[in-house]
Amino acid sequence: MDLTPFVDELRRELAVAAEAAGEEAVALAERLTSPLESAIRLTLLDALSAAADEITRDLAPGSVEVRLRRRDAEFAVSLPTAPEPEPQQAPPPPPETDDGTVSRINLRLPEQLKQRVEEAASRDRLSTNAWLVRAANAALGPAKAGKRRGSSVGDNYTGWVR
Repeated sequence: MDLTPFVDELRRELAVAAEAAGEEAVALAERLTSPLESAIRLTLLDALSAAADEITRDLAPGSVEVRLRRRDAEFAVSLPTAPEPEPQQAPPPPPETDDGTVSRINLRLPEQLKQRVEEAASRDRLSTNAWLVRAANAALGPAKAGKRRGSSVGDNYTGWVR
């Protein structure tokens, strides 16, 4: 952005204002405009920098910078990029039951809900059954372990022994 037209316009406005005060004021205004040119440019750059800061706050996470090249100001705009999708973590395996038995249940779902369940299972790379087991377990929370009653004959134990 060329600042020269703005500096020239301010010089003209100062000359017009000085004409109202007479010949001495016009001569003084002409003598002052040359030394004031650099101060005027710096003031304009400060105003542009303040505007860029305000725009950056509104544009976040993008940004606008003012760069000085020779006697001209340039704007550098960094637009926000689309967020990258988070990598999907491998879903936890369905919880195992205490005694290893599995029960069968018939579940009737409205067609739209069934489609949503199948889509979610596909997204998580699970079978529909595994997804439903995981969803039920998450909804019910962890099972509270209680004391088991029963005989010592016929109990099944799983795990490692040293």
